[in-house]
Amino acid sequence: MRHGISGSKFSRNTAHRTLMYRTMVTDLIRHERITTTEAKAKEVRSMAEKVITLGKKGTLHHRRQALGFITQESIVRKVFDELSVRYASRPGGYTRVLKTEPRKGDGASMAILELVT
Repeated sequence: MRHGISGSKFSRNTAHRTLMYRTMVTDLIRHERITTTEAKAKEVRSMAEKVITLGKKGTLHHRRQALGFITQESIVRKVFDELSVRYASRPGGYTRVLKTEPRKGDGASMAILELVT
């Protein structure tokens, strides 16, 4: 039974799944828009919002926490310098998921995950 367990496994072991999430959040912040499956977009959305919230807090401790999750230091600088200023007055909801047409190969439901401007 799965009582109280959240999140999808995506047929990957824990280390692979965690690195996939970290890479997708890093790419989302770098490009401000990524195309992925709808399920992955919904999982990554909450993680990206948590990282941006760390950037808004702006302390050294929060910067080190973000460095522990994001895979590149330049992206952490972008979070703390640019995105924290952009979303300073916004209490949350920094991302949006837009559904697109299914993938041609296997019919998986696709979505665009992007940062709100």
